Amino acid sequence: MTKTADIRRLKEALWGDVRHVLLDMDGTLLDRYFDDYFWEHLVPEKYAEKHDITFGRAKEELLKKYKVHEGTLNWTDIDFWSRELDLDIPALKEQIRHLIEVHPHVEDFLCALKDADKKVVLVTNAHYKTLKIKMRKTQIGRYFDRVITSSEIGCPKEETAFWQRVERILRFDKERTVFIDDVKENLEAAGEFGIRYLVLKTMASSKETEPAGNGGGFLAVSDFKQLLPRHR
Repeated sequence: MTKTADIRRLKEALWGDVRHVLLDMDGTLLDRYFDDYFWEHLVPEKYAEKHDITFGRAKEELLKKYKVHEGTLNWTDIDFWSRELDLDIPALKEQIRHLIEVHPHVEDFLCALKDADKKVVLVTNAHYKTLKIKMRKTQIGRYFDRVITSSEIGCPKEETAFWQRVERILRFDKERTVFIDDVKENLEAAGEFGIRYLVLKTMASSKETEPAGNGGGFLAVSDFKQLLPRHR
């Protein structure tokens, strides 16, 4: 079956029988350029200044620190990184909040979901302080019936246990649920749990020029316009 046919079949389910739509935030709904710039440029710059080392040396040291905590709750815990790096991470995020942007057609998609009376839930690994900054800047919080964070659940989305606990909270029907994320490991964990409709959001950053890879076995969309109902 072609990708076009797969997307058509997904849309039929999405605007038909699907009840719950679970959505990631960073890279999926919001442009990941903000996060990439923050962790790969601004933080190394401030770390270099603090320790009087070169930017290159700072970035090398930070990448090692990041690697240790990747895929854990610490990974997105900005209070943890404030202590670990002796930098005011929330304040630095506020400094560049103008870079926080919503991906094209996201609000159209969210509006359509609400019009169709779907249960729309934000599921994110983001720290609550980061979430607050981004919701204040984008004003998309009004579209969600519920926001669930990994710190609330006690484990990140990469773990099947996350989805088991989310299901107990939401009581969703796995056969009537869609989950959209830009990270394949999160989709794999949701798939192992049994969520039927899994969608990979490509072009996570506006600085990407073309989708990377072939979707890794997941149905991939680069723009939410591809999922809008026909009348939109």
